[in-house]
Amino acid sequence: MRIEKSNNSINRVKCCVNSCYYYGEGDHCLASKIEIQPPNAQNTQETDCATFAPKTQG
Repeated sequence: MRIEKSNNSINRVKCCVNSCYYYGEGDHCLASKIEIQPPNAQNTQETDCATFAPKTQG
């Protein structure tokens, strides 16, 4: 099940991925919640936003 898109951004979360469905103007995330993976990551290169969904082309 996909995460719902909210009208309100998640405070304290900056997202620059403008190709994401949940991206909001001003580098805000509009997902109702986010999931970052994997467990036991050792550095930023190993982390991933599992909430990411590509914007649909329209």
